[in-house]
Amino acid sequence: MSVPADVADGVEVPTRSAMATASLAVAEEMTRRGFRAGDRVVLKAENSAAYVYTLLALAHLDASLVVLDHRQTDDETRTVIEQCRVRWVIGDAPGGLLFPGPGASRFLALDTLVAAAGPPAGATGTADAADTALDFSRWRRRADALVAWSTGSTGRAKGIVKSGDGFLTNLERTLAHMGYRDSDTFLPLLPFSHQYGLSLIFLAQLSGAALMISPFHRVDLAIRAGAAHGATIVDATPSTYRSLLNLARRNPDLLEGLAGVRLWCTGGAPLDQALTERFRSVVGAPLLDGYGSTELGNVSFATPDRPKGCGRVLAGIDVRLAPAHSGGAAPDSPAPEAGHGAESDRSAEFGHLWVRSPDALVGYLEPDGSLREQTDEWYETGDFGYLSDEGDLYVIGRSQAVHRMGHLLYPEALAAKASRCGRQVVVVPVDDARWGSRLIFVVADPEHGDPKGWRELLCSLLPSYEQPNHVVVLPDLPLNRNGKTDTGQLRQLLREEHPALWGGAQNGAGR
Repeated sequence: MSVPADVADGVEVPTRSAMATASLAVAEEMTRRGFRAGDRVVLKAENSAAYVYTLLALAHLDASLVVLDHRQTDDETRTVIEQCRVRWVIGDAPGGLLFPGPGASRFLALDTLVAAAGPPAGATGTADAADTALDFSRWRRRADALVAWSTGSTGRAKGIVKSGDGFLTNLERTLAHMGYRDSDTFLPLLPFSHQYGLSLIFLAQLSGAALMISPFHRVDLAIRAGAAHGATIVDATPSTYRSLLNLARRNPDLLEGLAGVRLWCTGGAPLDQALTERFRSVVGAPLLDGYGSTELGNVSFATPDRPKGCGRVLAGIDVRLAPAHSGGAAPDSPAPEAGHGAESDRSAEFGHLWVRSPDALVGYLEPDGSLREQTDEWYETGDFGYLSDEGDLYVIGRSQAVHRMGHLLYPEALAAKASRCGRQVVVVPVDDARWGSRLIFVVADPEHGDPKGWRELLCSLLPSYEQPNHVVVLPDLPLNRNGKTDTGQLRQLLREEHPALWGGAQNGAGR
């Protein structure tokens, strides 16, 4: 089968009808090879048009989909195959035969599978016929339609089981909220194997938009391709946008031709004020933040008419904030809520974020492959944030608190305040018998500024009890697979390069 896409310099731009036609051909090839509705399938590959066609084909065939990051190790993949009781493994690595799995598990090379797919029987090749034939109705009714894996940033990665109805309904809420059009062209600078990138594949299909598949790890190439192919919606993590702005500073013509982009969207990690302001000054448009998770799907989005924070909560989803002094306990029934049609807590007080959503996960996959159902009505996100007076949601980050000088402090909230210095800042707390916690402020400065200068500036922005004990300057911050700051790797780096910072009580705040 010839790939129905415009392919140049690693960029592929299939239309909705082309995606449907190619996906149906892959579905027929899978059926010919013995696929049965309900079979559990691992899909582990890099971004490509073949990946998109296979993903949509499996949803059309009513598979139980297990999506894995292509950078995952062989041992991690074997564990997932055994835990999920997988029948099929589809990947783009020739080493796929190393993943035999139990029982009848079979490996298929992604490119070979797509190349072997012939024209779908009975298809006329017209857009209407293809769009009608690609059908997710059976997959929508499947309780284990999608098994995704958390990034493991707060511990061991977990298998998260989503129903087809929960996943697709959440995307339909998103489509209505964001106003995507069939004339749009999506440019996702994200891996398709995670919630954010995966959702954009289906959003393009549901909205009738075109989808660009580009080398997202080469931001310069992807952005130039976006200009050439008329991208109108760009999605990326904050770290990718920082790279984009750094590239644009060295190559001022990089952003030419992108006047047609109407939505610059971000998510997957907290967005700091410095990046927001820098982006608007360079690009001339707001960077629209969003909030969600693998467990919940999308929760809220900023829009061009409401570009502040993470915007309004999606219709049908409710948010509550448990006060910080409650320790994050579940909010009582009378607690204020934010939601479509609900009154918002207008106090702008920081709190622990809880979400009630009909689109939430079915449950978690236990090590033995059984399902531990999510039965609680309200889901504890582990995140920390507040609601503005206008009802916009602001998410600061993970809600781990530390005690210092008699105060209860949240490192990610401190980092958000510190970002007013004009650079990304991460606050790393270290236990200390005298102070409760010492605070290491890590400043991402590609120009290698003097730590003393950064310390003076940071202290001018913060009260004494929030000021850094130590300031470390790095050219950039380590990232995990999903584009978030890898705090574990950062702590290890600090231990190795600055061992004295772990040597007991040292300088007090402000000294």
